[in-house]
Amino acid sequence: MARTAFVTGATGFVGLNLVEALAREGWRVLALHRPESDLKHLARLPAERVLGDVTDRALLERALPTGVDAVFHAAGDTSLWSRRNAHQDLVNIEGTRNMVEAALARRARRFVHTSSISAYGMVSGRIDERTEQRGGESWVNYQRSKFLGEREVRGALARGLDAVILNPAGIIGPYDTRNWARMIRFACAGKLPGVPPGASSFCHVREVARAHIAAVERGRRGESYLLGGADASFLELVRTIGEVTGCKVPARPLPAWLLRALARLAQWTSYATGRAPTLSPEAVALATRRITCDCTKAERELGFRPVPLRAMVEDSVAWLEREGLLGRPAARAG
Repeated sequence: MARTAFVTGATGFVGLNLVEALAREGWRVLALHRPESDLKHLARLPAERVLGDVTDRALLERALPTGVDAVFHAAGDTSLWSRRNAHQDLVNIEGTRNMVEAALARRARRFVHTSSISAYGMVSGRIDERTEQRGGESWVNYQRSKFLGEREVRGALARGLDAVILNPAGIIGPYDTRNWARMIRFACAGKLPGVPPGASSFCHVREVARAHIAAVERGRRGESYLLGGADASFLELVRTIGEVTGCKVPARPLPAWLLRALARLAQWTSYATGRAPTLSPEAVALATRRITCDCTKAERELGFRPVPLRAMVEDSVAWLEREGLLGRPAARAG
């Protein structure tokens, strides 16, 4: 009999890759989505669509069958705009609490929580799972909310929740339209004004999905696993995008002080327009630091596989082209 997975955030970047991977491995997939969700990509996958919202606990409990083999909580608000802080808390903190309570009430066998390297807060340098998480102290609400979402999961361990937490770094790959794919699209449209001076670890979204599934059988209860593998500066990432797409890209990073000034200007403009700024102070804070992670634990215990940066970018670009989202390169890189 096929195992049953309940996936939140099923129409999102990680969620779609996870649904695809689960279906490929023969799972029965129940894919949670909100009434207003864009179902274009999910409709192509062999999953049973379930209407619900992580912010509505009663609806969640009705949607979640008793005794599912795994709940994959991949729903989240990744906004870096302060005007969305209240909504972000509702999704990332209260939504996680609701999903935890529903999993306990419905006796889910395992709970796999999609967190982020951002839960570690404004730390710099190389980190591993022994590094103290300081996201709760961060002024960047995304970091704070991911930290507090993890706390909801950890707090339920004593009440019987069988949970594993995954902390991906920068995720690249198919089904991305908002994250690093924006950088690819801006580059190809000739609208990439500059490159931030920071650095990060990057991981392929399909390997992130594989790690989620491996966490059901191989993850240790209550443990966290950092997912990275390819360490690069943002300039190296942009150069790779230029090489893969043939687009002309900036040759050097912008200074942090200039990015901060531009972000303050964009923030003031957003107050007038009511639209999220292209560049926010929070985004600049994350893009001007250098943080990488050691994913040895995930490799050893989950069979996680690092992927070269170029291969990730190639897969993301190929998917964007198939979906007609890339457009023609404005110029060849020279």
